[in-house]
Amino acid sequence: MIASRRLGRTRLQLPELGFGTAPLGNLFRAISDADAAATVAAALGAGMRFADTAPYYGFGLAEKRLGAGLRGVDALVSTKVGRLLEPVTDAALPEERHGFHSSEPCAPVYDYSYEGILRAHEASLTRLQRDAVDILLVHDIGRQTHGDRHPAMMAQLTEGGGLRALESLRHQGAIQAFGIGVNECEVALELLDRGPLDLILLAGRYTLLEQDALDLLLPRCAASGTGIVIGGPYNSGILARQGPGAGARYNYEAAPAPVLEKAGRIDAVCARHGVALGAAALQFVLAHPAVASVVPGLASAAEVAETVARYDAPIPDQLWAELKQEGLLRADAPVPATLEVRTA
Repeated sequence: MIASRRLGRTRLQLPELGFGTAPLGNLFRAISDADAAATVAAALGAGMRFADTAPYYGFGLAEKRLGAGLRGVDALVSTKVGRLLEPVTDAALPEERHGFHSSEPCAPVYDYSYEGILRAHEASLTRLQRDAVDILLVHDIGRQTHGDRHPAMMAQLTEGGGLRALESLRHQGAIQAFGIGVNECEVALELLDRGPLDLILLAGRYTLLEQDALDLLLPRCAASGTGIVIGGPYNSGILARQGPGAGARYNYEAAPAPVLEKAGRIDAVCARHGVALGAAALQFVLAHPAVASVVPGLASAAEVAETVARYDAPIPDQLWAELKQEGLLRADAPVPATLEVRTA
């Protein structure tokens, strides 16, 4: 059974294990509508009744597939704002765009303004075929995405009314919470300096491979009651499957040699204790008290079953101790308690 946790200071109770829908938007490879439907059904059947999606995932495809799978189902949904999907007239769309194999006839355009946030919200409701979503996240704000344009994008969100639009939607009861969905810690800290957020979906920056978020961001969130949802617990795949190897991805690209080497050493420790690397990666992030849920991307019913098995797998305390002794895991990183301690 998947346990639930309260999301920060909100009233929302999230299952510890939710699911990310970028694969439903054909990230890296195409999957069929039937496989997408089977994935959603399997996740719901397993108790993963929290789904995170975004217009960017397949340029609307993931939201459409998720909405079809959730029709008539009571589930928590988060989607994202900050990109509008504008129609394109070119019939000869490339097979792959931004990593997505999608022929949806639209292109993403950044817009973090008041009107842009409201338009994105309404368009997502239409694609999802829902009257409301529970959580809205500002997607990919930050210097890592925008480079030198970051100040202008941040000004849209702050001075241009984007945050005000989110506050208005929450005040009206149209959403229950809002925050950001990002792949970097710096912009999260920048926005927390400007005012409270209900949550941060942090992708890839708190994992078995990297724990720099322990320095500033996670303590800040724990102290302020800002909830954390972890995306990308496998760092784009290198911490999943049977271990790192040729073709492994890290941060959506081919993994560099130093990352491959460290992941290989972590995998070797896991193997010595009879634990799958993916199980250790998934359970590690849930050990931090600020983390409410983890949402790995899922592309098939088989991946759902594999993920639930990872969540339930017994992991001896000695594994975490060895990772710390080998300098592969920070000494101050919280680690999961044994099952006996958790259920005592």
